[in-house]
Amino acid sequence: MTYTFEPESTVGVPVVGTDALFPVRRIYCVGRNYAAHAREMGFDPDREPPFFFCKPDNAIVVVPPGTTVDVHFPSLTTNLQHEIELVVAIGTGGRDIPVASANDHVFGYGVGLDMTRRDLQFAMRDKGRPWEIGKAFDESAPIAPLYPVAVFGHPSKQAIWVQVDGADRQRSDVSQLIWSVPEVVANLSTYFTLKPGDLIYTGTPEGVGKVERGQTMRGGIDGLGELSVRLV
Repeated sequence: MTYTFEPESTVGVPVVGTDALFPVRRIYCVGRNYAAHAREMGFDPDREPPFFFCKPDNAIVVVPPGTTVDVHFPSLTTNLQHEIELVVAIGTGGRDIPVASANDHVFGYGVGLDMTRRDLQFAMRDKGRPWEIGKAFDESAPIAPLYPVAVFGHPSKQAIWVQVDGADRQRSDVSQLIWSVPEVVANLSTYFTLKPGDLIYTGTPEGVGKVERGQTMRGGIDGLGELSVRLV
């Protein structure tokens, strides 16, 4: 079989301690999964069922350890914002996964940024339209290498943080997730059949804010390393 043109290569994220790449299939993102962030966005943080949106696999920008990677400032926005997040990598697929066994489906974890054109997101939201132009743009999902469960285990109480040009912006703990990783995996699997290669960006804590061209974002999660991104 031939294609009408050469398809894009599979997007791969490095795996710590190996020479292997984790092949990305889909990127799912959880909205408003920290209470303080829900409040700063003007919403009640009551524990309603989680909701999800997606980014394309080629929104990924891999950030190797100890480096700063340039990411292009996106078009048509005057309010680009950072959102630091715990990322879950799915290694075993399934549908209607029970919470009690959800961790068995996780390959590993990483640190990611859900970059957001907040002005475009809000404009679409206020018109009752989809968010894609605010969330699913090019280079909107920087990510550090993944740590396998065998190396990291599962998250319990780890600090999560991001700085812009050395100044704290977001600082919290992954234990503050409204919906835990097993609950997110289980709930998401009722809407989609999860498969190996899926990534889940699990939501961001309070402190999201505007970033400009020339600024550098450096963030991390205890035990999962750091990433550093400069806007150009």
